[in-house]
Amino acid sequence: MTGFQTLLSRLGAGAALLALVSGFLGGGSDMAVIGGSLLLVLAGVRHVSGILPHIVIDLAAGLVGMAVLLLVLASGMGAAFWWLLVASWLFCWLAVERGMMASTNTAMFSNVILLAVPVFFGIWIIFVWQMLAVGLDIPMVLLPSPAQIAVRFMASTSVLWADFQQTFLKAALIGYILGCGSAFFLAIIIDRVPFLQRGLLPVGNFVSALPVIGIAPIMVMWFGFDWQSKAAVVVVMTFFPMLVNTVAGLQASQAMERDLLRTYASSYFQLLIKLRLPTAAPFIFNALKINSTLALIGAIVAEFFGTPIVGLGFRISTEVGRMNLDMVWAEIVVAALAGSISYGLLSLLEKQVTFWHPSNRRNHS
Repeated sequence: MTGFQTLLSRLGAGAALLALVSGFLGGGSDMAVIGGSLLLVLAGVRHVSGILPHIVIDLAAGLVGMAVLLLVLASGMGAAFWWLLVASWLFCWLAVERGMMASTNTAMFSNVILLAVPVFFGIWIIFVWQMLAVGLDIPMVLLPSPAQIAVRFMASTSVLWADFQQTFLKAALIGYILGCGSAFFLAIIIDRVPFLQRGLLPVGNFVSALPVIGIAPIMVMWFGFDWQSKAAVVVVMTFFPMLVNTVAGLQASQAMERDLLRTYASSYFQLLIKLRLPTAAPFIFNALKINSTLALIGAIVAEFFGTPIVGLGFRISTEVGRMNLDMVWAEIVVAALAGSISYGLLSLLEKQVTFWHPSNRRNHS
């Protein structure tokens, strides 16, 4: 047990003790808060004293606090409620810390723990968001609660699906494929012709610095108001990161490795396929992952400058004007899920393709 974990346990026990005292001072009417606080105090004392220090007990303490908070949410939020929220947060943080340490010491369950820790952390953030939004009575036009967003999400699935198709499947995905694909082939040509490298890469660095809010209106004028203009914006945004990373990756192989293949009379394309492209694979996947988020951002921002009455960007700009912030957040959830899933799939593909890379070997050791 590290010193930081001991500090978290003591702070959690202290917050639970304050919740317990506040519950009794409030008349002792809310027995759920008092009981939950008492359990968290015992969990903190157990951890500090070294009795049964285990991640499951820390996680159970945090979950008990969360369950009690959900039970008493509608009955009032006194001082005991907020102290119990702090105590539950600290014990959940402690469970995450111990989980990360366990993932490095237990090879069998390392992948499970590494996946469970961010999932649990995300759930806890949503939980705290719900508690604060309801407990502080925040107006929906400022910050809707996750429950309100979920209700709007389930009631608007057809609209969200149409927006997802317009923005992601058409504009972002097609622009992503065209931008990354054309940049990849141009990088191979540049690598073959050094003159192009000296001439095009400075231009590429200049164009990549252009703001999307300046490019989007121009593309709308050139390609119209439908998804084609948004795909053109995505092409511009994804082209040069892919180009620069691929060129750098093609130059990453060692001179001794290239000379060895040349001694076997390897042609340029044999050298490219057997050595230089495999060496460039980490650079290429790095660009693909970066562009997976840039493509979606570019498509959404481009929709603010003229689009048919469908799309994530169109819906966000429209619903903000109508003060429907729950719908805005539902659209943000769709965009976040699409971007996260795309990034995750590319990361999995990268691990399969670049299994030989030292970083992947170190993760599996």
